[in-house]
Amino acid sequence: MKYKQLGKSLLQISQIGFGCMSLVAGSSENEKIIHHAIESGINFFDTADLYDKGMNEEMIGRILKPRRKEIIIATKVGNQWRSDGSGWNWNPRKEYILKAVEESLKRLQTDYIDLYQLHGGTIEDPVEETIDAFETLQLQGKIRYYGISSIRPNVIRKYIRLSNIVSAMMQYSLLDRRPEENCLSLLKENNIGVLARGTVAKGLLVNKPAAPFLNYGEAEVKKAAETITAFSSDNRNNAQTALQFVLNNSAITSAVAGIRTIKQLEEIESTCETPALSDTEMNVLRQCITVNYYDQHR
Repeated sequence: MKYKQLGKSLLQISQIGFGCMSLVAGSSENEKIIHHAIESGINFFDTADLYDKGMNEEMIGRILKPRRKEIIIATKVGNQWRSDGSGWNWNPRKEYILKAVEESLKRLQTDYIDLYQLHGGTIEDPVEETIDAFETLQLQGKIRYYGISSIRPNVIRKYIRLSNIVSAMMQYSLLDRRPEENCLSLLKENNIGVLARGTVAKGLLVNKPAAPFLNYGEAEVKKAAETITAFSSDNRNNAQTALQFVLNNSAITSAVAGIRTIKQLEEIESTCETPALSDTEMNVLRQCITVNYYDQHR
């Protein structure tokens, strides 16, 4: 496994991160999968208070507690479950964040969170108040660093300008190259690490039948998947090729993959040790379908 420093932080995180949202609630396999991931060198685990109404954090906290000093825990805040459990409301207010972090700390069975991320964000939010909440938590030692999980360029630009975020999590893959237009370069210029999610496009680049995705039709998705397959081999499977495409961009610190089974973990865990994509392969991949762009929140 290879590691990179996350932006301006002192965190050295694995270039393949573990997206905990995909774990099956209540599965007896989860502990085995997570420990296998740690043994393979993965040290970055990403969850959120939203997932399974907090039960995902609870499970991760229980499993990781004995190895807390070996790993880096990232979680998210901002989506507040309604009292009747029917859904959630967006709440980026300081009062809520200061309350929510206490619940996350309890569920995670830890006295600090390595990376606390705002789970979304709009340009109409009380951004200064939200930032003050994170800065307060840093001073209190309850979080080490904070970041944002957002695909909205206008929101990201505002946090770059006003805050001390060390990371931005966003969707990025061969089928979603929207961050390339300006987000990736801007974040890199400001030494803010990028955590890429959705790197295999819901499996469409790996093993699922072609289907429309974002602005792409079925034919374009099929062509992208076939190009990934063309550059895969015994030494680099489809998932690893898709991840290599993402990691080839120097702005990316880690590709955070949703992992549900041991098989999925085994398909991606050695990505950093597989042959890197050549310049020729990268150019063919970039040109196989038309690049897409953000059409909102610019």
